[in-house]
Amino acid sequence: METVVSIIVTYHPDYETLGRLFDAIMPQVAHVVVVDNSDDESYHSEISNMLPVNGHMILQGYNSGIATAFNTGVAEAKALDASHVILFDQDSLPAPDMVACLLNHMNQATENGQRVAAVGPNYVDVKGQKSSPFVKMKGFRLCRVECAENEIVTVDHLISSGSLISMKALDDIGLMEDELFIDYVDTEWCLRAIHKGYQIYGVGSARMKHDLGDEYAHLFGRAIPVHHPLRHYYTVRNGIWLIQQSWVSFSWKVMDFRRLFLIYLVFSFFVGKRLLNMKMLSLGIWHALIGKMGKYGE
Repeated sequence: METVVSIIVTYHPDYETLGRLFDAIMPQVAHVVVVDNSDDESYHSEISNMLPVNGHMILQGYNSGIATAFNTGVAEAKALDASHVILFDQDSLPAPDMVACLLNHMNQATENGQRVAAVGPNYVDVKGQKSSPFVKMKGFRLCRVECAENEIVTVDHLISSGSLISMKALDDIGLMEDELFIDYVDTEWCLRAIHKGYQIYGVGSARMKHDLGDEYAHLFGRAIPVHHPLRHYYTVRNGIWLIQQSWVSFSWKVMDFRRLFLIYLVFSFFVGKRLLNMKMLSLGIWHALIGKMGKYGE
Protein backbone atom coordinates (compact mmCIF):
# COMPACT_ATOMS: atom_id res chain seq x y z
CA MET A 1 0.00 0.00 0.00
CA GLU A 2 1.49 3.34 -1.04
CA THR A 3 1.61 6.11 1.52
CA VAL A 4 2.46 9.55 0.18
CA VAL A 5 3.49 12.19 2.71
CA SER A 6 3.80 15.83 1.69
CA ILE A 7 6.58 17.94 3.21
CA ILE A 8 5.95 21.68 3.21
CA VAL A 9 8.73 24.02 4.31
CA THR A 10 7.55 27.39 5.61
CA TYR A 11 9.34 30.61 6.48
CA HIS A 12 7.29 33.69 7.40
CA PRO A 13 4.55 32.55 5.01
CA ASP A 14 1.58 34.46 3.63
CA TYR A 15 -1.27 32.77 5.47
CA GLU A 16 -3.81 33.01 2.66
CA THR A 17 -1.41 31.41 0.17
CA LEU A 18 -0.43 28.70 2.64
CA GLY A 19 -4.09 27.98 3.39
CA ARG A 20 -4.78 27.38 -0.30
CA LEU A 21 -1.86 24.94 -0.42
CA PHE A 22 -3.19 23.08 2.64
CA ASP A 23 -6.66 22.83 1.08
CA ALA A 24 -5.24 21.56 -2.23
CA ILE A 25 -2.82 18.96 -0.86
CA MET A 26 -4.75 17.61 2.14
CA PRO A 27 -7.06 15.24 0.16
CA GLN A 28 -4.21 14.03 -2.07
CA VAL A 29 -1.86 12.60 0.57
CA ALA A 30 -1.95 10.51 3.72
CA HIS A 31 -0.15 13.08 5.87
CA VAL A 32 0.89 16.73 5.59
CA VAL A 33 4.17 17.46 7.40
CA VAL A 34 4.97 21.15 7.87
CA VAL A 35 8.53 22.08 8.80
CA ASP A 36 8.54 25.69 9.92
CA ASN A 37 11.79 27.64 9.64
CA SER A 38 10.28 30.84 11.00
CA ASP A 39 12.20 32.54 13.81
CA ASP A 40 9.12 34.42 15.05
CA GLU A 41 6.80 32.60 17.46
CA SER A 42 3.72 34.38 16.12
CA TYR A 43 4.05 32.33 12.93
CA HIS A 44 4.26 29.08 14.88
CA SER A 45 0.85 29.43 16.53
CA GLU A 46 -0.87 30.73 13.41
CA ILE A 47 0.43 27.92 11.19
CA SER A 48 -0.43 25.36 13.86
CA ASN A 49 -4.01 26.63 13.94
CA MET A 50 -4.24 26.32 10.16
CA LEU A 51 -3.02 22.72 9.95
CA PRO A 52 -5.29 20.29 8.10
CA VAL A 53 -6.73 17.30 9.95
CA ASN A 54 -3.92 15.07 8.65
CA GLY A 55 -1.27 17.66 9.47
CA HIS A 56 1.89 17.35 11.56
CA MET A 57 4.07 20.32 12.48
CA ILE A 58 7.78 20.51 13.28
CA LEU A 59 9.14 23.78 14.65
CA GLN A 60 12.78 24.37 13.79
CA GLY A 61 12.82 27.61 15.78
CA TYR A 62 15.27 29.23 13.36
CA ASN A 63 15.98 29.39 9.66
CA SER A 64 17.67 26.04 9.15
CA GLY A 65 17.66 26.33 5.35
CA ILE A 66 15.62 24.46 2.78
CA ALA A 67 17.85 21.36 2.68
CA THR A 68 17.86 20.73 6.43
CA ALA A 69 14.13 21.41 6.64
CA PHE A 70 13.36 18.91 3.90
CA ASN A 71 15.61 16.35 5.59
CA THR A 72 13.78 16.93 8.88
CA GLY A 73 10.51 16.33 7.08
CA VAL A 74 11.82 13.13 5.51
CA ALA A 75 12.70 11.77 8.94
CA GLU A 76 9.13 12.45 10.08
CA ALA A 77 7.75 10.86 6.91
CA LYS A 78 9.76 7.71 7.65
CA ALA A 79 8.19 7.57 11.10
CA LEU A 80 4.81 7.74 9.36
CA ASP A 81 5.77 4.76 7.13
CA ALA A 82 5.81 6.80 3.94
CA SER A 83 6.48 5.04 0.65
CA HIS A 84 6.92 8.40 -1.11
CA VAL A 85 7.35 12.04 -0.18
CA ILE A 86 6.29 15.05 -2.19
CA LEU A 87 8.07 18.33 -1.48
CA PHE A 88 6.55 21.81 -1.49
CA ASP A 89 7.56 25.40 -1.04
CA GLN A 90 4.98 27.53 0.75
CA ASP A 91 4.13 29.39 -2.48
CA SER A 92 3.01 26.44 -4.59
CA LEU A 93 -0.49 25.28 -5.53
CA PRO A 94 -0.92 21.75 -6.97
CA ALA A 95 -3.78 20.76 -9.24
CA PRO A 96 -6.39 18.47 -7.59
CA ASP A 97 -5.04 15.37 -9.34
CA MET A 98 -1.34 16.24 -9.35
CA VAL A 99 -0.12 13.70 -6.78
CA ALA A 100 -2.11 10.82 -8.31
CA CYS A 101 -0.84 11.75 -11.77
CA LEU A 102 2.80 11.83 -10.65
CA LEU A 103 2.47 8.58 -8.71
CA ASN A 104 0.84 6.82 -11.66
CA HIS A 105 3.63 7.79 -14.04
CA MET A 106 6.33 6.88 -11.52
CA ASN A 107 4.78 3.44 -11.05
CA GLN A 108 4.50 2.91 -14.81
CA ALA A 109 8.14 3.80 -15.36
CA THR A 110 9.19 1.52 -12.49
CA GLU A 111 7.14 -1.36 -13.89
CA ASN A 112 8.91 -0.84 -17.22
CA GLY A 113 12.24 -1.47 -15.52
CA GLN A 114 13.39 2.12 -14.94
CA ARG A 115 15.11 3.15 -11.71
CA VAL A 116 13.11 6.27 -10.94
CA ALA A 117 14.29 8.74 -8.33
CA ALA A 118 11.76 11.53 -8.80
CA VAL A 119 9.01 12.86 -11.03
CA GLY A 120 7.82 16.46 -11.17
CA PRO A 121 4.97 18.52 -12.60
CA ASN A 122 4.78 21.15 -15.27
CA TYR A 123 4.20 24.50 -13.61
CA VAL A 124 2.95 27.97 -14.40
CA ASP A 125 4.06 31.05 -12.50
CA VAL A 126 1.12 32.44 -10.51
CA LYS A 127 1.85 35.86 -12.02
CA GLY A 128 0.93 34.45 -15.41
CA GLN A 129 4.39 33.94 -16.88
CA LYS A 130 4.57 30.43 -18.24
CA SER A 131 7.72 28.55 -17.40
CA SER A 132 8.74 24.96 -17.94
CA PRO A 133 10.69 23.32 -15.15
CA PHE A 134 11.99 20.67 -17.52
CA VAL A 135 15.63 20.98 -18.56
CA LYS A 136 18.25 18.60 -19.94
CA MET A 137 21.89 18.81 -20.90
CA LYS A 138 22.58 18.76 -24.64
CA GLY A 139 26.28 18.91 -25.27
CA PHE A 140 27.53 21.81 -23.16
CA ARG A 141 24.18 23.56 -22.92
CA LEU A 142 21.27 23.21 -20.51
CA CYS A 143 18.19 23.28 -22.72
CA ARG A 144 14.50 23.52 -21.93
CA VAL A 145 12.53 20.43 -22.87
CA GLU A 146 8.97 20.89 -24.09
CA CYS A 147 6.50 18.37 -22.71
CA ALA A 148 3.00 17.92 -24.09
CA GLU A 149 -0.01 17.02 -21.96
CA ASN A 150 0.29 13.31 -22.73
CA GLU A 151 4.09 13.08 -22.49
CA ILE A 152 6.73 12.36 -19.90
CA VAL A 153 10.31 13.43 -20.54
CA THR A 154 13.65 12.54 -18.99
CA VAL A 155 15.28 15.57 -17.40
CA ASP A 156 18.49 16.44 -15.59
CA HIS A 157 16.86 18.19 -12.67
CA LEU A 158 13.55 19.43 -11.28
CA ILE A 159 12.67 22.25 -8.94
CA SER A 160 12.13 20.80 -5.48
CA SER A 161 8.56 22.03 -5.10
CA GLY A 162 6.15 19.46 -6.51
CA SER A 163 8.75 16.72 -6.79
CA LEU A 164 7.54 13.23 -5.86
CA ILE A 165 10.39 11.07 -4.55
CA SER A 166 10.33 7.42 -3.53
CA MET A 167 11.68 6.61 -0.08
CA LYS A 168 13.62 3.69 -1.56
CA ALA A 169 15.45 6.12 -3.83
CA LEU A 170 16.13 8.49 -0.94
CA ASP A 171 17.60 5.64 1.10
CA ASP A 172 19.98 4.79 -1.73
CA ILE A 173 20.82 8.26 -3.06
CA GLY A 174 20.91 10.01 0.31
CA LEU A 175 19.28 13.13 1.71
CA MET A 176 19.60 16.72 0.56
CA GLU A 177 22.98 18.38 1.12
CA ASP A 178 22.57 20.43 4.33
CA GLU A 179 25.66 22.55 3.69
CA LEU A 180 24.11 24.15 0.60
CA PHE A 181 21.42 25.77 2.78
CA ILE A 182 19.25 27.09 -0.08
CA ASP A 183 20.42 27.36 -3.71
CA TYR A 184 21.31 24.28 -5.79
CA VAL A 185 19.73 21.92 -3.23
CA ASP A 186 17.38 20.35 -5.78
CA THR A 187 19.97 20.47 -8.57
CA GLU A 188 22.67 18.73 -6.53
CA TRP A 189 20.32 15.95 -5.41
CA CYS A 190 19.05 15.32 -8.94
CA LEU A 191 22.56 15.20 -10.41
CA ARG A 192 23.62 12.83 -7.64
CA ALA A 193 20.66 10.60 -8.43
CA ILE A 194 21.53 10.50 -12.12
CA HIS A 195 25.16 9.72 -11.26
CA LYS A 196 23.90 6.71 -9.30
CA GLY A 197 21.98 5.42 -12.33
CA TYR A 198 18.49 6.79 -11.64
CA GLN A 199 16.10 8.51 -14.01
CA ILE A 200 14.22 11.75 -13.33
CA TYR A 201 11.07 12.59 -15.27
CA GLY A 202 8.92 15.60 -15.99
CA VAL A 203 5.22 14.80 -16.36
CA GLY A 204 3.29 17.03 -18.75
CA SER A 205 -0.16 16.15 -17.44
CA ALA A 206 0.74 16.96 -13.80
CA ARG A 207 0.06 20.64 -13.17
CA MET A 208 1.07 23.12 -10.50
CA LYS A 209 1.06 26.86 -9.99
CA HIS A 210 4.18 28.26 -8.39
CA ASP A 211 5.30 31.73 -7.35
CA LEU A 212 8.80 32.26 -8.67
CA GLY A 213 8.97 35.41 -6.56
CA ASP A 214 11.28 37.24 -8.95
CA GLU A 215 11.37 40.84 -10.01
CA TYR A 216 12.82 41.43 -13.46
CA ALA A 217 15.20 43.92 -15.00
CA HIS A 218 15.60 44.24 -18.75
CA LEU A 219 19.11 44.06 -20.17
CA PHE A 220 20.13 43.59 -23.81
CA GLY A 221 16.54 42.73 -24.70
CA ARG A 222 16.24 40.00 -22.07
CA ALA A 223 14.32 39.82 -18.78
CA ILE A 224 16.81 39.18 -15.97
CA PRO A 225 15.49 37.94 -12.59
CA VAL A 226 16.75 40.19 -9.79
CA HIS A 227 17.53 38.68 -6.37
CA HIS A 228 18.76 40.02 -3.06
CA PRO A 229 22.59 40.22 -2.94
CA LEU A 230 22.65 37.46 -0.30
CA ARG A 231 20.90 35.14 -2.75
CA HIS A 232 23.65 35.82 -5.28
CA TYR A 233 26.17 34.77 -2.62
CA TYR A 234 24.48 31.37 -2.22
CA THR A 235 24.07 30.91 -5.98
CA VAL A 236 27.72 31.40 -6.87
CA ARG A 237 29.09 29.71 -3.75
CA ASN A 238 26.99 26.59 -4.15
CA GLY A 239 27.43 26.48 -7.91
CA ILE A 240 31.22 26.53 -7.59
CA TRP A 241 31.04 23.95 -4.79
CA LEU A 242 29.06 21.65 -7.08
CA ILE A 243 31.51 22.13 -9.96
CA GLN A 244 34.29 20.92 -7.65
CA GLN A 245 32.59 17.59 -6.97
CA SER A 246 34.35 14.71 -8.72
CA TRP A 247 31.15 12.92 -9.72
CA VAL A 248 29.67 15.89 -11.61
CA SER A 249 29.95 15.51 -15.39
CA PHE A 250 32.46 17.59 -17.35
CA SER A 251 29.69 18.97 -19.57
CA TRP A 252 27.79 20.24 -16.52
CA LYS A 253 30.94 21.86 -15.14
CA VAL A 254 31.60 23.72 -18.40
CA MET A 255 27.98 24.84 -18.75
CA ASP A 256 27.58 26.04 -15.18
CA PHE A 257 30.98 27.73 -14.96
CA ARG A 258 29.98 29.80 -17.98
CA ARG A 259 26.59 30.60 -16.42
CA LEU A 260 28.12 31.62 -13.08
CA PHE A 261 30.67 33.83 -14.85
CA LEU A 262 27.82 35.64 -16.63
CA ILE A 263 25.93 36.04 -13.36
CA TYR A 264 29.01 37.67 -11.84
CA LEU A 265 29.38 40.10 -14.75
CA VAL A 266 25.71 41.01 -15.08
CA PHE A 267 25.00 41.65 -11.40
CA SER A 268 28.35 43.26 -10.60
CA PHE A 269 28.23 45.78 -13.43
CA PHE A 270 24.73 46.12 -14.89
CA VAL A 271 21.80 45.07 -12.67
CA GLY A 272 20.60 45.77 -9.13
CA LYS A 273 22.79 46.93 -6.24
CA ARG A 274 25.96 46.45 -8.23
CA LEU A 275 28.64 47.15 -5.62
CA LEU A 276 26.91 45.07 -2.96
CA ASN A 277 26.26 42.33 -5.52
CA MET A 278 29.96 42.29 -6.43
CA LYS A 279 30.93 42.06 -2.78
CA MET A 280 28.58 39.14 -2.07
CA LEU A 281 29.41 37.33 -5.31
CA SER A 282 33.15 37.65 -4.65
CA LEU A 283 32.67 36.43 -1.09
CA GLY A 284 30.66 33.48 -2.36
CA ILE A 285 33.49 32.53 -4.72
CA TRP A 286 36.04 32.77 -1.92
CA HIS A 287 33.97 30.72 0.51
CA ALA A 288 33.43 28.00 -2.10
CA LEU A 289 37.16 27.79 -2.71
CA ILE A 290 38.04 27.52 1.00
CA GLY A 291 35.12 25.21 1.75
CA LYS A 292 33.16 27.60 4.01
CA MET A 293 29.60 26.35 3.56
CA GLY A 294 26.32 26.32 5.51
CA LYS A 295 24.34 29.40 6.50
CA TYR A 296 25.94 32.75 5.70
CA GLY A 297 27.50 34.34 8.75
CA GLU A 298 27.73 31.18 10.86
